[in-house]
Amino acid sequence: MLSAQEKSEYQPEKFQFRGVWIATVRNLDWPSQPGLTVAEMKAEYILQLDLLKEIGMNAVIVQVRPSGDAMYNSSFEPWSLYLTGKQGLPPPNQFDPLTFMIEETHARCMEFHAWFNPFRAVPDVESAQISPDHIFHQHPEWFVQYGPHLYFNPGIDSVRSFTIDVIMDVVKRYDIDAVHFDDYYYPYRINSQEYPDQESFRRHGGSFFPDRKDDWRRNNINEFVRQLNDSINMIKPWVHFGISPFGVWRNKSQDERGSETQTLQNNYDDLYGDALKWVEESWLDYILPQCYQYLGRDIMDYRIVTKWWNDNHGNVNYYIGQGPFRLGNAERGEPWTIGNEIDRQLYFNRQISDLKGSAYFRSETFAENPLGVNEILKDKHYRYPALTPASYADSMHVNTANIVDVSCAYSAEKYHIKWSVEAPEKILWYVVYRSEDVQDAKQVIQLSRSNSVSIHKALLEKGVSSVYITSIDRYRSESEPVRIDLCQ
Repeated sequence: MLSAQEKSEYQPEKFQFRGVWIATVRNLDWPSQPGLTVAEMKAEYILQLDLLKEIGMNAVIVQVRPSGDAMYNSSFEPWSLYLTGKQGLPPPNQFDPLTFMIEETHARCMEFHAWFNPFRAVPDVESAQISPDHIFHQHPEWFVQYGPHLYFNPGIDSVRSFTIDVIMDVVKRYDIDAVHFDDYYYPYRINSQEYPDQESFRRHGGSFFPDRKDDWRRNNINEFVRQLNDSINMIKPWVHFGISPFGVWRNKSQDERGSETQTLQNNYDDLYGDALKWVEESWLDYILPQCYQYLGRDIMDYRIVTKWWNDNHGNVNYYIGQGPFRLGNAERGEPWTIGNEIDRQLYFNRQISDLKGSAYFRSETFAENPLGVNEILKDKHYRYPALTPASYADSMHVNTANIVDVSCAYSAEKYHIKWSVEAPEKILWYVVYRSEDVQDAKQVIQLSRSNSVSIHKALLEKGVSSVYITSIDRYRSESEPVRIDLCQ
């Protein structure tokens, strides 16, 4: 861990991912219950967003396709039951939640990552009321039941193609910043139950049939990830593609390349997600492994997992998924109740050379603020704003947008600055600095979605006569700073 001196000398990162998952399945985070009015849904989302912004977050990962249905207006799938209580029933007044959420998120200079569950179809089949518009009624052969749930079968080419069409429909029609998956490809194993895809393996297994079913399953997911990455880059190459796998690729006891962990299930052997191949092939823009464990846990030590991914993230951005929802829960281990485990993890993260940020599960946790985690983040780790990082592929792009036609007016102890920029549709937001040292996060005064800002005189040091403004384009690339002399 860092010493007290090292903590005090820490230089905050200017480019750092700070995301929060907002789960819609079972109304976990938003909306709080089905059947709310449009005004109530809007108010709830804004309340969460404002809190996350205040804490220092710069991205939300919102579940837009929880169970083969949509939290947006889709021609492919029915409206989600978590909106109105009945799958297929639209929200009132032609309200499109996704359009609203993206606009509100961007207005706060935060990124919107659209979180899709690619193969989860119907929870609790026996009690579910499946909309007539659900693709299940057209292609029941695409689905398998495993435990109480219904899943799309990724072993069928048409299923993978359909799912890519669903996702690309959102990429094309909405101004999202990223496509995001969590850790569900094939479902987690159920004891003594085999996933029922033997018939599709026989039909579609090809050279993998008859004795390489596990390799076939992994190949199905690999092909899906590869094809989706290609599709996104063909249409909107600035839209990132990120996956948040379970934190253990494989245990070292199973593979010499694996981590010093002892988990009963892992990505490779149980979920058939070969995340190591995805990053080696650069099929992603970021990898965000979930490690909702504490430092020192014997079977899955946060430190070991974090370091392992630091050594194995390939040429994609590396973020870590952390679990503040476990704070104060003694059943998950005593460290979650002593001090603040997230605080300790964030100090530890500073020692991980390639780690570019964190995401936290989940939004409702911050409304509850267990063990004062909000204040710890805001006052100790996220005191200064951060910009979301460009990907390795983005780094080849240069932002050439020039800020021009600057004007300044002064009134009520504030400087009111306006400007124009070439090709404004390419710009995400602008950054205002109090000095020409634009690499120092401490110099950031504010971010702005629009081409105007009002800066209170108190935010500037005495004698300061100018500020500096840059633009951030859709590739997360920053332009050269422009000096603006302040008027009186």
